[in-house]
Amino acid sequence: MGRLRSSPRSFPTPPDSPHLDGLSPRWRLPLLGQQYLDILTTWFCSFQDCCDHGDCRVSNNFTGLQSDLSVQLHGQHLAQELVPTTVRSYLELPRPDKALALSFHGWSGTGKNFVARLLAENLYRDGLRSDCVKVFITLIHFPHPKYVDLYKEQLTDQVRKMQEHCHQTLFIFDEAEKLHPGLLDALGPHLEHQTPENHRAEAVRTIFVFLSNLGGNVINEVVLGLLKAGWSREDITMEHLAPRLQAEIVASTDSGFGHSRLVKENLIDFFVPFLPLEYRHVRLCARDAFLSQDLLYTEAALDEIAKMMVYVPKEEQLFASQGCKSVSQRINYFLP
Repeated sequence: MGRLRSSPRSFPTPPDSPHLDGLSPRWRLPLLGQQYLDILTTWFCSFQDCCDHGDCRVSNNFTGLQSDLSVQLHGQHLAQELVPTTVRSYLELPRPDKALALSFHGWSGTGKNFVARLLAENLYRDGLRSDCVKVFITLIHFPHPKYVDLYKEQLTDQVRKMQEHCHQTLFIFDEAEKLHPGLLDALGPHLEHQTPENHRAEAVRTIFVFLSNLGGNVINEVVLGLLKAGWSREDITMEHLAPRLQAEIVASTDSGFGHSRLVKENLIDFFVPFLPLEYRHVRLCARDAFLSQDLLYTEAALDEIAKMMVYVPKEEQLFASQGCKSVSQRINYFLP
Protein backbone atom coordinates (compact mmCIF):
# COMPACT_ATOMS: atom_id res chain seq x y z
CA MET A 1 0.00 0.00 0.00
CA GLY A 2 2.41 2.58 -1.22
CA ARG A 3 2.29 6.34 -0.96
CA LEU A 4 -0.27 8.15 -3.00
CA ARG A 5 0.90 9.62 -6.25
CA SER A 6 -1.13 11.58 -8.75
CA SER A 7 -0.60 10.56 -12.36
CA PRO A 8 0.41 13.22 -14.88
CA ARG A 9 -2.55 14.90 -16.58
CA SER A 10 -0.78 16.18 -19.66
CA PHE A 11 -0.10 14.16 -22.77
CA PRO A 12 2.87 14.44 -25.11
CA THR A 13 2.39 16.47 -28.26
CA PRO A 14 2.48 14.27 -31.37
CA PRO A 15 5.75 14.28 -33.33
CA ASP A 16 6.25 17.04 -35.88
CA SER A 17 3.35 18.93 -34.35
CA PRO A 18 4.42 21.58 -31.80
CA HIS A 19 0.98 23.21 -31.78
CA LEU A 20 -2.50 21.75 -32.01
CA ASP A 21 -3.48 24.16 -34.80
CA GLY A 22 -0.45 23.10 -36.79
CA LEU A 23 -1.04 19.37 -36.86
CA SER A 24 0.64 17.69 -39.76
CA PRO A 25 -1.74 16.00 -42.24
CA ARG A 26 -1.06 12.54 -40.83
CA TRP A 27 -2.54 13.63 -37.47
CA ARG A 28 -5.65 15.28 -38.94
CA LEU A 29 -8.95 13.47 -39.29
CA PRO A 30 -10.52 13.70 -42.75
CA LEU A 31 -13.29 16.29 -42.78
CA LEU A 32 -16.01 13.66 -43.03
CA GLY A 33 -14.42 11.68 -40.21
CA GLN A 34 -14.28 14.78 -38.00
CA GLN A 35 -17.95 15.54 -38.65
CA TYR A 36 -18.84 11.96 -37.80
CA LEU A 37 -16.81 12.19 -34.59
CA ASP A 38 -18.63 15.40 -33.60
CA ILE A 39 -22.02 13.77 -34.20
CA LEU A 40 -20.99 10.68 -32.24
CA THR A 41 -19.73 12.81 -29.33
CA THR A 42 -22.98 14.80 -29.20
CA TRP A 43 -25.00 11.58 -29.21
CA PHE A 44 -22.87 10.02 -26.48
CA CYS A 45 -23.09 13.12 -24.29
CA SER A 46 -26.87 13.07 -24.52
CA PHE A 47 -26.80 9.89 -22.44
CA GLN A 48 -23.70 10.42 -20.28
CA ASP A 49 -22.12 13.17 -18.21
CA CYS A 50 -19.66 14.53 -20.71
CA CYS A 51 -17.31 17.41 -20.07
CA ASP A 52 -13.70 18.51 -20.22
CA HIS A 53 -13.16 19.03 -16.50
CA GLY A 54 -13.41 16.90 -13.36
CA ASP A 55 -16.44 18.52 -11.77
CA CYS A 56 -19.03 16.59 -13.80
CA ARG A 57 -17.07 13.34 -13.58
CA VAL A 58 -18.15 12.70 -9.99
CA SER A 59 -19.31 9.09 -9.64
CA ASN A 60 -19.94 8.64 -5.88
CA ASN A 61 -20.01 4.88 -6.22
CA PHE A 62 -20.82 4.11 -2.58
CA THR A 63 -21.59 0.46 -3.30
CA GLY A 64 -18.22 0.08 -5.01
CA LEU A 65 -16.44 1.79 -2.12
CA GLN A 66 -18.05 -0.54 0.42
CA SER A 67 -17.21 -3.56 -1.72
CA ASP A 68 -13.59 -2.53 -2.30
CA LEU A 69 -13.02 -1.93 1.40
CA SER A 70 -14.62 -5.27 2.32
CA VAL A 71 -12.59 -7.27 -0.20
CA GLN A 72 -9.27 -5.45 -0.50
CA LEU A 73 -8.66 -3.91 2.94
CA HIS A 74 -7.45 -6.43 5.52
CA GLY A 75 -7.61 -6.27 9.29
CA GLN A 76 -9.35 -2.89 9.50
CA HIS A 77 -12.98 -3.55 10.45
CA LEU A 78 -13.30 -0.11 12.07
CA ALA A 79 -12.25 1.76 8.91
CA GLN A 80 -14.42 -0.57 6.81
CA GLU A 81 -17.46 0.43 8.86
CA LEU A 82 -16.77 4.08 9.58
CA VAL A 83 -15.34 5.50 6.35
CA PRO A 84 -18.04 4.53 3.80
CA THR A 85 -20.91 5.30 6.21
CA THR A 86 -19.52 8.71 7.13
CA VAL A 87 -18.65 9.73 3.58
CA ARG A 88 -21.99 8.64 2.17
CA SER A 89 -23.96 10.41 4.91
CA TYR A 90 -22.02 13.61 4.30
CA LEU A 91 -22.27 13.61 0.50
CA GLU A 92 -26.00 12.92 0.63
CA LEU A 93 -26.69 15.96 2.82
CA PRO A 94 -28.78 18.47 0.84
CA ARG A 95 -26.68 21.40 2.08
CA PRO A 96 -23.78 20.61 4.43
CA ASP A 97 -22.69 23.48 6.68
CA LYS A 98 -19.04 22.39 6.92
CA ALA A 99 -16.41 20.28 5.23
CA LEU A 100 -16.00 16.67 6.30
CA ALA A 101 -12.63 16.06 7.98
CA LEU A 102 -11.32 12.55 8.57
CA SER A 103 -7.99 11.83 10.22
CA PHE A 104 -6.48 8.36 9.68
CA HIS A 105 -4.00 7.19 12.33
CA GLY A 106 -1.85 4.10 12.65
CA TRP A 107 1.47 2.51 11.84
CA SER A 108 2.92 2.63 8.36
CA GLY A 109 1.62 -0.10 6.06
CA THR A 110 -1.75 -0.56 7.78
CA GLY A 111 -3.83 0.79 4.88
CA LYS A 112 -4.30 4.54 5.40
CA ASN A 113 -3.03 5.53 1.96
CA PHE A 114 -4.86 2.60 0.42
CA VAL A 115 -8.22 3.72 1.82
CA ALA A 116 -7.60 7.29 0.65
CA ARG A 117 -6.93 5.99 -2.87
CA LEU A 118 -10.07 3.85 -2.83
CA LEU A 119 -12.04 6.94 -1.80
CA ALA A 120 -10.74 8.88 -4.79
CA GLU A 121 -11.34 5.98 -7.20
CA ASN A 122 -14.94 5.45 -6.10
CA LEU A 123 -15.97 9.10 -5.73
CA TYR A 124 -14.46 10.26 -9.06
CA ARG A 125 -14.26 8.54 -12.44
CA ASP A 126 -10.67 9.76 -12.85
CA GLY A 127 -9.60 8.78 -9.33
CA LEU A 128 -6.46 10.54 -8.15
CA ARG A 129 -6.12 12.15 -11.60
CA SER A 130 -9.39 14.04 -11.16
CA ASP A 131 -9.27 17.83 -11.30
CA CYS A 132 -11.30 17.78 -8.09
CA VAL A 133 -8.81 15.67 -6.10
CA LYS A 134 -5.53 16.97 -4.72
CA VAL A 135 -2.89 15.02 -2.80
CA PHE A 136 -0.39 16.91 -0.67
CA ILE A 137 2.71 15.11 0.66
CA THR A 138 4.15 17.25 3.43
CA LEU A 139 7.88 16.84 2.80
CA ILE A 140 7.43 17.22 -0.96
CA HIS A 141 4.93 20.08 -1.18
CA PHE A 142 5.94 21.99 1.98
CA PRO A 143 9.61 21.06 2.59
CA HIS A 144 11.05 24.33 3.97
CA PRO A 145 9.62 25.88 7.19
CA LYS A 146 11.03 29.29 6.28
CA TYR A 147 8.61 29.49 3.36
CA VAL A 148 5.54 28.71 5.45
CA ASP A 149 3.88 32.06 4.66
CA LEU A 150 4.20 31.37 0.94
CA TYR A 151 2.90 27.82 1.42
CA LYS A 152 -0.10 29.14 3.37
CA GLU A 153 -0.99 31.53 0.57
CA GLN A 154 -0.59 28.85 -2.10
CA LEU A 155 -2.53 26.25 -0.12
CA THR A 156 -5.52 28.45 0.71
CA ASP A 157 -5.60 29.75 -2.86
CA GLN A 158 -5.59 26.22 -4.30
CA VAL A 159 -8.36 25.06 -1.95
CA ARG A 160 -10.48 28.10 -2.85
CA LYS A 161 -9.97 27.68 -6.60
CA MET A 162 -10.78 23.98 -6.54
CA GLN A 163 -13.96 24.66 -4.57
CA GLU A 164 -14.97 27.27 -7.14
CA HIS A 165 -14.27 24.82 -9.97
CA CYS A 166 -15.82 21.72 -8.38
CA HIS A 167 -18.97 21.28 -6.35
CA GLN A 168 -17.32 18.25 -4.68
CA THR A 169 -13.63 18.23 -3.78
CA LEU A 170 -11.29 15.81 -2.02
CA PHE A 171 -8.04 16.95 -0.37
CA ILE A 172 -5.61 14.33 0.98
CA PHE A 173 -2.70 15.29 3.25
CA ASP A 174 -0.09 12.55 3.61
CA GLU A 175 2.36 12.76 6.56
CA ALA A 176 -0.05 15.19 8.21
CA GLU A 177 1.82 15.05 11.52
CA LYS A 178 4.72 16.84 9.80
CA LEU A 179 2.62 19.77 8.56
CA HIS A 180 3.76 23.14 9.90
CA PRO A 181 1.35 24.46 12.59
CA GLY A 182 0.82 27.55 10.45
CA LEU A 183 -0.42 25.42 7.55
CA LEU A 184 -2.76 23.48 9.82
CA ASP A 185 -4.23 26.69 11.19
CA ALA A 186 -4.59 28.08 7.67
CA LEU A 187 -6.92 25.18 6.91
CA GLY A 188 -9.15 26.11 9.84
CA PRO A 189 -11.46 28.51 7.95
CA HIS A 190 -12.06 25.83 5.31
CA LEU A 191 -13.12 23.30 7.95
CA GLU A 192 -15.27 25.37 10.29
CA HIS A 193 -19.04 25.68 10.15
CA GLN A 194 -20.37 28.15 7.61
CA THR A 195 -23.34 30.44 8.22
CA PRO A 196 -26.15 30.24 5.65
CA GLU A 197 -25.33 33.61 4.09
CA ASN A 198 -21.86 32.32 3.20
CA HIS A 199 -23.26 29.39 1.21
CA ARG A 200 -22.97 29.38 -2.54
CA ALA A 201 -26.14 29.00 -4.58
CA GLU A 202 -24.93 25.45 -5.31
CA ALA A 203 -24.05 23.32 -2.28
CA VAL A 204 -20.31 22.73 -1.94
CA ARG A 205 -19.08 19.45 -0.51
CA THR A 206 -15.45 19.21 0.55
CA ILE A 207 -13.69 16.25 2.17
CA PHE A 208 -10.33 16.60 3.91
CA VAL A 209 -8.44 13.40 4.72
CA PHE A 210 -5.34 13.54 6.92
CA LEU A 211 -2.98 10.54 6.99
CA SER A 212 -0.68 10.22 9.97
CA ASN A 213 1.48 7.75 11.91
CA LEU A 214 0.73 9.81 15.01
CA GLY A 215 -0.97 7.71 17.68
CA GLY A 216 0.09 4.44 16.10
CA ASN A 217 1.90 3.23 19.22
CA VAL A 218 -1.03 3.81 21.56
CA ILE A 219 -3.40 2.08 19.11
CA ASN A 220 -1.08 -0.93 19.16
CA GLU A 221 -0.87 -0.90 22.97
CA VAL A 222 -4.65 -0.89 23.35
CA VAL A 223 -5.12 -3.66 20.77
CA LEU A 224 -2.39 -5.79 22.34
CA GLY A 225 -3.91 -5.40 25.79
CA LEU A 226 -7.36 -6.39 24.58
CA LEU A 227 -6.09 -9.41 22.66
CA LYS A 228 -4.11 -10.62 25.68
CA ALA A 229 -7.25 -10.18 27.79
CA GLY A 230 -9.09 -12.58 25.48
CA TRP A 231 -10.92 -10.15 23.22
CA SER A 232 -11.46 -11.00 19.58
CA ARG A 233 -9.88 -8.46 17.23
CA GLU A 234 -13.18 -7.96 15.41
CA ASP A 235 -14.93 -7.09 18.71
CA ILE A 236 -12.66 -4.09 19.32
CA THR A 237 -14.71 -0.90 18.99
CA MET A 238 -14.14 2.82 18.58
CA GLU A 239 -15.01 3.20 22.27
CA HIS A 240 -11.93 1.16 23.15
CA LEU A 241 -9.60 3.26 21.02
CA ALA A 242 -10.95 6.79 20.48
CA PRO A 243 -10.29 8.27 23.97
CA ARG A 244 -6.69 7.01 24.16
CA LEU A 245 -5.98 7.97 20.55
CA GLN A 246 -7.25 11.53 20.88
CA ALA A 247 -5.46 12.00 24.21
CA GLU A 248 -2.20 10.82 22.59
CA ILE A 249 -2.64 13.18 19.65
CA VAL A 250 -3.26 16.17 21.93
CA ALA A 251 -0.35 15.29 24.24
CA SER A 252 2.20 14.68 21.48
CA THR A 253 5.25 16.95 21.64
CA ASP A 254 6.70 15.65 18.37
CA SER A 255 3.98 17.19 16.22
CA GLY A 256 1.94 20.37 16.10
CA PHE A 257 -1.09 18.47 14.80
CA GLY A 258 -2.68 17.97 18.21
CA HIS A 259 -2.16 21.61 19.15
CA SER A 260 -3.66 23.04 15.98
CA ARG A 261 -7.04 24.70 15.53
CA LEU A 262 -8.24 21.59 13.76
CA VAL A 263 -8.02 19.52 16.95
CA LYS A 264 -8.58 22.20 19.61
CA GLU A 265 -11.75 23.49 17.98
CA ASN A 266 -13.05 20.00 17.13
CA LEU A 267 -12.91 20.61 13.38
CA ILE A 268 -11.84 16.99 12.79
CA ASP A 269 -15.05 14.97 12.56
CA PHE A 270 -13.57 11.50 13.06
CA PHE A 271 -10.20 10.13 14.12
CA VAL A 272 -10.07 6.74 12.42
CA PRO A 273 -7.69 4.20 14.03
CA PHE A 274 -5.92 1.68 11.81
CA LEU A 275 -5.05 -1.44 13.78
CA PRO A 276 -1.67 -3.19 13.58
CA LEU A 277 -1.66 -6.08 11.10
CA GLU A 278 -1.02 -9.70 12.02
CA TYR A 279 0.55 -12.63 10.17
CA ARG A 280 -2.78 -13.66 8.60
CA HIS A 281 -3.29 -10.17 7.18
CA VAL A 282 0.19 -10.10 5.66
CA ARG A 283 -0.60 -13.39 3.89
CA LEU A 284 -3.73 -11.83 2.40
CA CYS A 285 -1.71 -8.83 1.21
CA ALA A 286 0.77 -11.20 -0.42
CA ARG A 287 -2.07 -13.04 -2.14
CA ASP A 288 -3.46 -9.74 -3.43
CA ALA A 289 -0.02 -8.77 -4.74
CA PHE A 290 0.17 -11.97 -6.79
CA LEU A 291 -3.37 -11.56 -8.10
CA SER A 292 -2.82 -7.91 -9.06
CA GLN A 293 -0.10 -9.06 -11.45
CA ASP A 294 -2.05 -12.09 -12.71
CA LEU A 295 0.51 -14.41 -11.15
CA LEU A 296 -0.05 -17.86 -9.73
CA TYR A 297 0.79 -18.43 -6.09
CA THR A 298 0.96 -21.25 -3.59
CA GLU A 299 -0.02 -21.29 0.07
CA ALA A 300 3.62 -22.08 0.85
CA ALA A 301 4.75 -18.93 -0.99
CA LEU A 302 2.31 -16.80 1.01
CA ASP A 303 3.68 -18.26 4.22
CA GLU A 304 7.26 -17.64 3.15
CA ILE A 305 6.53 -13.99 2.36
CA ALA A 306 4.70 -13.48 5.65
CA LYS A 307 7.64 -15.02 7.53
CA MET A 308 10.02 -12.52 5.93
CA MET A 309 8.40 -9.68 7.86
CA VAL A 310 9.53 -8.50 11.29
CA TYR A 311 6.99 -8.96 14.07
CA VAL A 312 6.70 -7.11 17.40
CA PRO A 313 6.61 -6.92 20.40
CA LYS A 314 9.69 -9.00 20.95
CA GLU A 315 7.95 -11.52 23.19
CA GLU A 316 4.56 -11.85 21.51
CA GLN A 317 5.74 -11.49 17.87
CA LEU A 318 2.17 -10.54 17.00
CA PHE A 319 2.18 -7.40 14.82
CA ALA A 320 4.01 -6.85 11.51
CA SER A 321 6.23 -3.84 12.17
CA GLN A 322 5.76 -2.55 8.61
CA GLY A 323 2.25 -3.86 8.08
CA CYS A 324 1.85 -4.80 4.42
CA LYS A 325 4.45 -2.32 3.25
CA SER A 326 7.05 -3.89 0.92
CA VAL A 327 5.01 -7.10 0.54
CA SER A 328 4.47 -6.48 -3.17
CA GLN A 329 8.25 -6.26 -3.69
CA ARG A 330 8.86 -9.52 -1.87
CA ILE A 331 6.88 -11.61 -4.35
CA ASN A 332 9.76 -11.06 -6.80
CA TYR A 333 11.69 -13.72 -4.85
CA PHE A 334 9.10 -16.29 -5.94
CA LEU A 335 8.87 -15.50 -9.62
CA PRO A 336 10.32 -18.05 -12.06
